Amino acid sequence: MKFSIGRNAIIDALQTTHGIIGTRMALPILLNVLMKVEKEKLWITATDLDVSIRCLVGANVAKAGAGTISGRKLLGIMKELPAEEVEIEMDDKCAMTIKAGSAMFKVVGTAEDDFPPLPDLKGKYTHTIDQGVFKTMLRNVAYSASNDETRYVLNGVFMSFLGDKLTMVATDGRRLALCEHEVELPKEAEMDLIVPTKTIAQLIASLKDEGEMKVISVGNQIAFELGSTTIVSKLIEGTYPNFRQVIPSQCAERIPLEREALLAATRRMALMTSEKANSIKIAFSKNKMKISAGAPDAGEGHETMAIKYSGKDITVAFNPEYLMDPLRHLVSDEIFLELTDDLSPGVVKCDIPFLYVIMPMRAG
Repeated sequence: MKFSIGRNAIIDALQTTHGIIGTRMALPILLNVLMKVEKEKLWITATDLDVSIRCLVGANVAKAGAGTISGRKLLGIMKELPAEEVEIEMDDKCAMTIKAGSAMFKVVGTAEDDFPPLPDLKGKYTHTIDQGVFKTMLRNVAYSASNDETRYVLNGVFMSFLGDKLTMVATDGRRLALCEHEVELPKEAEMDLIVPTKTIAQLIASLKDEGEMKVISVGNQIAFELGSTTIVSKLIEGTYPNFRQVIPSQCAERIPLEREALLAATRRMALMTSEKANSIKIAFSKNKMKISAGAPDAGEGHETMAIKYSGKDITVAFNPEYLMDPLRHLVSDEIFLELTDDLSPGVVKCDIPFLYVIMPMRAG
């Protein structure tokens, strides 16, 4: 193969695929990217066998062909080239020559046949959705997914395309985040699936704030087409737990709170927690909220805020990181904290179809 291309264009594509290329792989070929050129187009593909990413870039193609080369080495070379226009050629022995300005590199590659093939994307078309909406939904739930490998079914985000609604859920058993969005979905395209957290992270990094994306089901895999980038992932097999049953049907008190103020106060009190005493206490009384934390090996702190509240006195303890996670990702100025007592789950809601259930800790 032989082609020329703009340096920044190939750098952007390599950085998109870079996230799934590990430093050590069971198969050395997985450290490489597949480069394929034809008809003024360059495709760059990376895979770890669970997730595959393919990027399309425009190129001036003199000779069609394909081959693989170390993704990290190629990206490193591209970043250091002294000129914008790059000429790349791979010979019959898979040696790749890279020229730009006065610089020239020759890198040993391998044949296309050595690279795992990308799954067949000829599947049932699901639907089109706005990239910004999908990205926001992922950001609003992904932090709640479990990383406990013994509960593998929770190591991802559950997505339900049902009726006129897309529902996303993530939980680790101690908190649960749920977000919904209305979509136009044909009856035959309804499905439930669990997308692994590694794929979710790659999606969040790749999705734009505007533009459309396509979701395509491919057997036990899912494909996301984001313009010039396609991400294909294996799905987590298994049955997701009935998350609806852990969402309180009603709570005794609904407390409006300023999101940024609550986040800042929680962050300050988190400084006074320790590994052994990793909780903050929040006490609600008439028009007042007091947040406090203390640990024998850390010290103590407290902060009082004026709020609009006329309900019963309640004191509840939460893991500060779990409380801050939704506050960091939501953009609403005001959130609502729904509570019943110190032993019942708390629920965070706001002005979008979102809710977050957080289990209380012992107040001590």
